Amino acid sequence: MKLRHGNIAIQGIGTALPPHRLDQEDVAARLSDALGGQGDSARWARRIFKQSGVERRYTCEPNLLEAAGLCRYAVNGNPEGVPTTAERMLVYERESVPLARQAAERALADSGTSPSDVTHLIAVSCTGQFLPGLDVALAKGLGMRPDVRRIPLTFLGCAAGLTGIRLARDLAEGDPSAVVLVVCVELCTLHIQPSDDRQALYATAFFGDGASACVVSGSGGGLFALGEGRTVLFPDSEGEMAWKLGPTGFDLYLSAGIPRLIGQVVPPRLGEWLGADGKPGLWAIHPGGRGIVDALQTSLDLSGEETSASRTVLREYGNLSSATLLFVFQELRRKLESGALPRDPESASGVAIAFGPGVGAEMMKIAYVGETPELGREAPAALAHG
Repeated sequence: MKLRHGNIAIQGIGTALPPHRLDQEDVAARLSDALGGQGDSARWARRIFKQSGVERRYTCEPNLLEAAGLCRYAVNGNPEGVPTTAERMLVYERESVPLARQAAERALADSGTSPSDVTHLIAVSCTGQFLPGLDVALAKGLGMRPDVRRIPLTFLGCAAGLTGIRLARDLAEGDPSAVVLVVCVELCTLHIQPSDDRQALYATAFFGDGASACVVSGSGGGLFALGEGRTVLFPDSEGEMAWKLGPTGFDLYLSAGIPRLIGQVVPPRLGEWLGADGKPGLWAIHPGGRGIVDALQTSLDLSGEETSASRTVLREYGNLSSATLLFVFQELRRKLESGALPRDPESASGVAIAFGPGVGAEMMKIAYVGETPELGREAPAALAHG
C-alpha cells in the first residue's frame, strides 16, 4: 500500500515521563502481600500482572512505591487513608502541567518550531480536570502568543491522542498557515483503587503515566505524512468501556470482551476503507492491552515485526491512555531510522489506529517521510524521555 497524501505531516514529536518507575514484578509482589498472599484475589492479581505484557511503567505518585502497609492506594484495611477524588485532582493539577510542558517543548524543538509560531493548541487529557485548564497553563508556560486558538479535548479516553492528530490535520488542511501543537498528558495511576475487585486489579496491572506531543503543519517535509482519517462507533457497545466519577477517583470498567470485539469489527471496516490500496506495511496500533494487540495481529494477519512497536511501548511504559499513540509513532520512527523496519514507499505507508469509549475507533492513513524540516533539528539528546 502506498499512501497518496498531501504535504500535511507531523513535523516533530516529544515525549516525557514522570520520575518514579513501577517495576511490574515488584508491584505484583507488593499487591499480593496487600491481598493476603495466598487467597484467590492474590492469585488473580499475580496472574493478571504476569500476562499483561507490561514490564515497567512510570508514575507521578511516589506513594505507589511504598510497601503495601504504607501505600494509600493499596488494599491495607484503612479506608480512611485512601486519597479522595479532590486530593487526586490536586496532584493531577500539580503534576500534569510540567510533564505536558516538557513533552511540548521537545516536540517544538524536534520540529524547529518557536512557541510563537503555533497558531492552534490542542490539549488532550482524560485523567483529571481543573480550571483554568491545561490549555491555558501550557499557552502561558510555553510563551505562546495570546491569540493562539486553544482547543481542549477531555474525557475521550485512549483514542483521544489520534483524535487530536486528526483534528490538527483538518485544521492544517483548511488553513495552510496553521501550525498546530497537540499535547496529551495522562496520570492514569492516580486512579488506582484500593480494591480486590477483578476490574480494579486489571486496571492496576497495566496503566501508567506520561505525556506526548507533536507539531502538525503543511510546511513540507516532516516525519509522518497524515492522510485521510476516519472514526467508527461499534454497534451496541456502550457498556463495554466506561469511567465513572467516584469518591476516590475514577472507577474504570473494561469488559473482558473488548479484544474480541475489536478483532471482529476492525478488519472488515478497515478493508472497506482501504479498498484497492491493499494491506498497509506500517502499523501504529494503540496498545490498549496485550489482548488488543493479539486480537488485531491475528485478525489482520500481521507479523510480529508489524506489531513490535506497539508491544515495545506496552512493555516499557504500559498503557498511557491518550498519550500512548505518539510513543508508538516515536518507536516506529526509531525503528525506521535504524533500519529495523524497511523504508521503501510500500512498506512505510500504513495506518494508525486507537480505541476509546463508545466503543469507538480512530483510524488514520500515515506514511513515513523522515525529512528534516527547513528550520533544522535539536541535538538527539532533546528527544530523550523524561
